[in-house]
Amino acid sequence: MINRQDLNNRSRLGGVFSAANDAISLPEAHSSVRIPESASKFRRFLAFVGPGYMVSVGYMDPGNWATDLAGGAQFGFTLLAVILISNLMAVLLQSLAARLGIATGYDLAQACRAYFPRGVNLVLWLACEIAIIACDLAEVIGTAIALQLLFNIPLVLGACLSALDAFLLLLLMRLGFRWLEAFVIALLGIIAACFAIQIVAAEPSVRGILEGFIPSPVILTNSDMLYIAIGIVGATVMPHNLYLHSALVQTRNYERTLDGKREAIAWSTLDSTIALTLALFVNAAILIVAASAFHGTGHQDVADISQAYTLISPLLGLGIASTLFAVALLAAGTNSTVTGTLAGQIIMEGFLHLRMTPWARRLLTRGLAIVPVVFVTLLYGAKGTGTLLVFSQIILSLQLPFAVIPLVWFVSSRQKMGKLVISRMTSAIAWGVAGLILILNFKLLYDTLVG
Repeated sequence: MINRQDLNNRSRLGGVFSAANDAISLPEAHSSVRIPESASKFRRFLAFVGPGYMVSVGYMDPGNWATDLAGGAQFGFTLLAVILISNLMAVLLQSLAARLGIATGYDLAQACRAYFPRGVNLVLWLACEIAIIACDLAEVIGTAIALQLLFNIPLVLGACLSALDAFLLLLLMRLGFRWLEAFVIALLGIIAACFAIQIVAAEPSVRGILEGFIPSPVILTNSDMLYIAIGIVGATVMPHNLYLHSALVQTRNYERTLDGKREAIAWSTLDSTIALTLALFVNAAILIVAASAFHGTGHQDVADISQAYTLISPLLGLGIASTLFAVALLAAGTNSTVTGTLAGQIIMEGFLHLRMTPWARRLLTRGLAIVPVVFVTLLYGAKGTGTLLVFSQIILSLQLPFAVIPLVWFVSSRQKMGKLVISRMTSAIAWGVAGLILILNFKLLYDTLVG
């Protein structure tokens, strides 16, 4: 373990702890993206574009589809407010994760290892691994369902084929990190285009959408609605994304000076904010399409992706709608596998200093996720996988405090962040977000155990 007394001494002298004596985050890509000197602000900003979009992948993965479809079909536009609030929380938390990585040279996992006792780190690491397995679970189900819908491949075989994504990541990493980012952004564009077409076909009520973005107290009093709402929070604010973002921002070769770090924080925050706005559009679009197609047409019970695929074309009156739906799902599942693998690597190396080749790491975690999917599919069929998909997002929500609380604690500490510490106002808002997440989780646990 890193000597915490030594880190405290360096913090008092320099204001910021340093990763100089520790392993760097994502060593194969660290500082690999050049920032052009003497270039316009726009060109310099473009050099920082990428990590935010890779992080945004987690905010529109197949797990989001399950919760958004269920929310739109059952409750119309009401839960749009939850998607908006969750997205605002995500923008704040991801900006804090980027700030931590740039200011300190540590990703969140490394920072935890540096400052927390071994027992605490073990608990945090286990919580992260559970979150990644839950995320993998959603990716396996989403990819398997998409393959079945598009190519009529059985769910069990599709789940097993999803393990091959490890080799896709390996190929992209060998081409270079910017190639990996370009691949991810291209798939995000496909997802956004597919849903833009479906929204036009759905012709939703503009008034209903605007009213849906206004929070309603019924969300807290209706237990069924609250269950879906917490699932949306868990599917939107992804715990492993906070670890991922704090590492990805360090792939840029910015000047490791105070001014250089300030510029990197500004551009990285803008990058993630724009990317998460795209994620907001996609999540809202899924719920809007579900509300327009299912809620008012006697199909409020639609919460299954396969069922939505079958109904969406005839209900929207657009023959290609179902195909667009499945293509977007496959793109989302493929994208999520890339970022999930990187997050797993960052967490394992940061907490344990244990290195594993990406393909081996991916096959291990993917294997752990495939087993329950195959088991549930064989016992309950496609309907069981839909329930499992929503449940996986609840698990993610329950893991959130284990990532959010350490992050906010680090970036609020002047001793650790030096002159790049967040303001008291930002700190208060961040702690408020952490508190809200805790309250929602306690409410969910209470309703589950007592109800």
